[in-house]
Amino acid sequence: MRKGERPLRQLSRRLSRQSRIPLVVYGAVLGGMALIWALRAYLGDYTPDLLAELFGAAFTLFIVDTLLVRSRTKRWKAVRDHVDYLIAREVYRLRDGVATRVFGFAPDVDPSAPEEQNVALVLQQRAALLTEMEGLETDDLARRINEQKVFTEESYAYFNEKAQGLWSIVNMRYSEYLNPELISLLMNLHTGLEDAGASIRQYRKMERFAEDGAYYRAAGLEGMAGALRRILNLTARLKTEGYFEPALPAPSAGEAVGA
Repeated sequence: MRKGERPLRQLSRRLSRQSRIPLVVYGAVLGGMALIWALRAYLGDYTPDLLAELFGAAFTLFIVDTLLVRSRTKRWKAVRDHVDYLIAREVYRLRDGVATRVFGFAPDVDPSAPEEQNVALVLQQRAALLTEMEGLETDDLARRINEQKVFTEESYAYFNEKAQGLWSIVNMRYSEYLNPELISLLMNLHTGLEDAGASIRQYRKMERFAEDGAYYRAAGLEGMAGALRRILNLTARLKTEGYFEPALPAPSAGEAVGA
């Protein structure tokens, strides 16, 4: 495994070594050759011909299999990098959104400093905040949530939009080539985002059921804290895997025409 290489790229490197023909087929051919060899005393002069036929069948299967795998790998390379980018962009935006919307992240930057320096400073401060939040227990994390800003229709729409974005990636045409472990992480993250939205709905029931308002408030806070812990943990893991980069800048008019 190459250090720092994304799981998706690790998988694509192995595609050329994966077979589209079940190994049992090759096993049956080799087993037949072994059986013919074992019965050579009874088969007599037919033995070489039968072995040659089975060897030819095995060789043909191997050639066809190699061509199929090579074709599949070539097709996958055309979209591999862009799928990587889509996942990395979603993780980047999600961590930024959670830090800002949920925890009121306000970076301390120097307006007179170069842009690159301020960008690095913002990333460092945001990472420190999210790492701190990730290490909190559920009750402590719940106390850090800004209730007035988080439990709103706007926040519900935000978490729902992020959940749908991830689900679109998981269900895209080429998702069959994604590493199963990566798919599992994305599905768990999708569930965490949906749970965050459900917690907002639970919390806002206190507006309709004032007599049980304390219960719905506590349930919403606890559910949101649990969802946030999952979101923070999973996005941190994806970031460690290399899935973390801002959106690419839009091409200029000249570049668009040139394309």
